[in-house]
Formats: sequence, structure tokens, C-alpha cells
Amino acid sequence: MLVKSELEKLRLDYKVVDLGEAIIPDKIPDKKYEALKAALQKWGLELMDDKRSMLIEKIKNVIIEMVHYADELPRTNYSAYISDKLDQDYTYLANLFSEVVGTTIEHFIIGHKIEKVKELLVYDEMSLTEIAEKLHYSSVAHLSNQFKKVTGLTPSHFKKLKNKRRVALENV
Repeated sequence: MLVKSELEKLRLDYKVVDLGEAIIPDKIPDKKYEALKAALQKWGLELMDDKRSMLIEKIKNVIIEMVHYADELPRTNYSAYISDKLDQDYTYLANLFSEVVGTTIEHFIIGHKIEKVKELLVYDEMSLTEIAEKLHYSSVAHLSNQFKKVTGLTPSHFKKLKNKRRVALENV
């Protein structure tokens, strides 16, 4: 709604506004471009007119949605999932992502999966076995090895640190 409202204030024609994304068919005059950019920045939004940057953001959003908000991770391999979601060749997406972001899509996914593991460990409602199954790790050992490689800690050590911090805060 915010993006749509700003576009209407500036009397700019647009085709679609979906999740903060609008397609503006005509070139925006410089004054209106700067006004739109400033208005969006006030709300912490960024005006992106570079197709490559927009595609990178879409890749990141698909991964974040997949790992953090989907009820269950897809059973297909991630490359097929991302390719299908964006209707693009995965090799092209992977090469573009690596070139622009400086890391691979795989490492980006692993980073987010480990963040999800941390979140689930903090909630303390699932065992490590259940977490491994939920996030489609082949085994608890594989999850633990990946967790340690990314964080420098084992999942159980991470959990102990979290519990110590909670006890310390309760004594304040």
C-alpha cells in the first residue's frame, strides 16, 4: 500500500504493486524519480531499477520464505525449487547471485538454515533430531557438523550458552 500510495501522490503510472514491487512502464522524469526515491527511503525502502539487483532480491526472498516461513521445506532440491519459483534457469541465477553477492546460493541457504536451527533451539520445543528432520538434514550428525562449521559451536553448546544467558538475566 505504501509504494502504491507514493506512486499515486506523484501521479506515476504503474502496472502492478505486489509486496512493494511496482512495474512502471514509462521512464520517470528525474524530479519525480528523486522524489519517489526520497519518499521510499523515509520508510526504509529502496528504489531499485536495476533488473539484476531486483532478481537478486527475489532470490533472497524465495530462500528466506522457504527456510523461515514455509511450514515445511520443499522435498525437491533447492535449485529446482528456486528455478521454478522464479521461472529462470538455475545456472543463470546461481552465477548471477555469486557474482553480485559474493557467495553461493548454497551458502546463503545454509546460513539461513543455521539461523532457523538457532531459532528452534532457543524456543526449546523440539529435539535436535526433530529439527534435523524438519529442515531435511540427512542426519543429526550432518546438522551438527554444519552448525559447528558456521557458528563455531555445537548445537548443544549453543543451547547451554542460551540457557546460561537466561539464568543470568533472571538474576538481575
